[in-house]
Order: sequence, then C-alpha cells, then structure tokens
Amino acid sequence: MLDRFLASWRLPAACIALLLMGVAVGTLVGATLSAVTLVALLEIVVLLSLFRHKTRPMLQSSASTRPEHDRLMTRTRRIASRLRDLRSAAGTLPDAVVLLDHSWHVRWFNHAAEDLLGLKRPRDRGRLIEDLLRNSELAGWLADGAREPLNDVTAPNHPNRHVTATLLPFGSRQRLLLARDTSHLTRLEQIRRDFVANVSHELRTPLTVIHGYLELLDPEDVPELAPVLDEMRAQSKRMGQIVEDLLTLSRLETQDHVADEQVQMVPLLASLRKEAEALSQGRHAVTLDIGTSYDVLGSPKDLHSAFSNLVSNAVRYTPTGGRIAIRWSATEDGARFAVQDSGFGIPAAHIARLTERFYRVSSSRSRDSGGTGLGLSIVKHVLNLHQARLSIESEPGKGSTFACVFGSERLLDGTRMQEVAGHHP
Repeated sequence: MLDRFLASWRLPAACIALLLMGVAVGTLVGATLSAVTLVALLEIVVLLSLFRHKTRPMLQSSASTRPEHDRLMTRTRRIASRLRDLRSAAGTLPDAVVLLDHSWHVRWFNHAAEDLLGLKRPRDRGRLIEDLLRNSELAGWLADGAREPLNDVTAPNHPNRHVTATLLPFGSRQRLLLARDTSHLTRLEQIRRDFVANVSHELRTPLTVIHGYLELLDPEDVPELAPVLDEMRAQSKRMGQIVEDLLTLSRLETQDHVADEQVQMVPLLASLRKEAEALSQGRHAVTLDIGTSYDVLGSPKDLHSAFSNLVSNAVRYTPTGGRIAIRWSATEDGARFAVQDSGFGIPAAHIARLTERFYRVSSSRSRDSGGTGLGLSIVKHVLNLHQARLSIESEPGKGSTFACVFGSERLLDGTRMQEVAGHHP
C-alpha cells in the first residue's frame, strides 16, 4: 500500500499537463480547466505533505534495515521534488490565483495575483480579500457571493486592463479565486467593432448609388435583361439591409444603457401585426393575443426593431398556410412577448448558436427568404440593454417560439407610469 501511494507521483504530472493545456487554451473554458486542475494540485500538495509527515516515523523506525530505508528515502525525496514542481507551477501561472479560507481571508496567492490584482507579499496574507479589492467591481461581485463568473471588468488599480474572474470551492469551506487578464481580447473586440462600423459606413454610399441607378433602368426597354435586373435589384436591396443591420449592431454594442421611456405595448403590438400581414400577403394566419396591460420601460425604437425581427423571421420561415401567433402576457415575475409559428422548426443542436452573427441553420433557406443573418444578434443586444433575455423553443417539423422575457423592473402599470412621469417633466 505504501509503495502504491508513493508511486502516485504520476497523478501530479498529469495534473501539470492539464494545467498547461488550460493555460494554452486561453479562453474562459481554458480558465475553468486551469482552475479545476489547480484545485486538484492543491489537494495533492496537502495530501502528500501530510503523508510525508506521517511516514517520517516509519522511515526512522526502518533505519535498522538499510536497503529498505534507502529506498524509502529516495522515493520521499522524489515526492518532495514533485511537490516543489507543483508549487512552482502554481506560482508561475499567468492567471492570478488566490486561496481563501472559510472567512474569506487570503491564505496564499501567486505572482500573477500581485501584478493583476495588486496583492503584496507578505503584507496581504491573512487579510480580508474584500478589503484588498475595495472600490473595484471584483469587491462587489465577491460581496454578492460570486455565484457566477465575472466577465470583462476593470482590474483593480489598472484602468486599462480587463479581467475575467471565477470563484471555486476548495477543500473544507475554502475558496479559490482565479482571475485572467483579457485585455488583449478586449482590444481585439474593439478593433473588430471599429472595423465593422467603418466598413459599413463606407459601403452605404456606393450601395445607395448602385441601387439608385438600378431603379432608373426599365426592364421593358431591354426585355431580355429583365430577369437580370430584377435579381440585381433584389441583391442590392439585401446588401443595403445587411449594411444597415451591421450599423445597428455597432451602435448597440457601444451602448451600456437605454433611455427610460414608456413603450406603449398595445399600439406597438397592433403595428407588428400589420407588418406581419403585409409581409405575409395572405399566405399565413396571423393572430394577436394581448393578455396584460403592462407597458415597458425602455427604448421604443430598439424594442420595435427587436420584436419586428422576430415577427418577420416567423413569416419568412413558415410555409404557406401556416400559423403565426403574437402574444403579450404576464408571468410570475414579469412579462413575455412571444412569437409562435408552425414553420420548419430548428434542430436542438443549432439553438444555442442562433444569436451569432451570420449563423445559418440552412444557408440556402436563409438566402431564399431574404434574411441578413443578423436579426437575432440585434434582438439579443437589445434585450441585454433592457435586462431581458431571449427564450427559444423549437422542434423540427412543429414550429418555433421566440420569446422576450422582461423582469418586473422594466414593466409599467398605472402607478409606475405616474412615478416615471414625475421624474420626467
């Protein structure tokens, strides 16, 4: 049994490999892998340290048997070397790692935590972590229990650096705080946003000119080119819509809040129904069900854009003779705008990626329907600005339901309408 335990140095070696792999991944998944592996490493360090302490009397008692004693001493030194390797690996991780006890006091941290979180040795050992990170977004996150990972926040004392943080349980009522520097990802994301916005602006003018000249051409003057002109007009219009959607997305990505205006839902819903009927041109049965008198606090323009995207998608992807139901209803803790169709449906494997830009369940079907591939991305960003979420339920062959779920803080009844009016003279 002793030999089997001493030979378990292969487990730390495997953990080191996993740890390095997590660092190499360089994503939130990689950060989680590194964190979980580090927890395993720390557990092993503690376990092996206790084992070495408990086996010391055994080694001393076996001194009379020199070969056995030498063999055990050699393996003990080997384990001690592995322990030093583990401690070195944890200390040199590029991610900040902080070990907290049951009362949130700092027990240990690595060099990256000094650089990224501003901790100092030996001054900050034993101090409360919230005091050390005071006046930062991390402190508020920890005070709230840190139940979910914290993404893309400013690093303490580093206004130009951003971090992603995760808190994991460790040992007996202990915790492991892991923070990763994501500044380079933030810069790349900003470059991407600027590029998309600038290119979209530059494309808008030439596309407008091209579309204008195409409108001046009369297919009756050149009948043999009529199909070509019709296709050019359709594609020009579609390209123009893609540019407009890209500009809308760029604007939404740079916003961190929306103006608090009253969005009157009854006239908005009636307008959405008319849009659906105009786009359908009698090919579908469109119904409207208003089950609550709540209005919404937010941006009328953005919410109309989000709702309209869901309605137009339902019309595009529902075969002739299908049904489209628009509903506005109250829930236990808010309200729900839903668009239900009897269309093709979406396989479960695709649902999680539907809000990605230009993601297609079926490329040919999307092109035929005239969609830009950006509608659901716009919906997601609009809802995020309203602290709402998008719910998608679908089954192939049976249709889909896309719902915008609002919390009570975004709803207006008669009393809250008066309160809002009092704050906006």
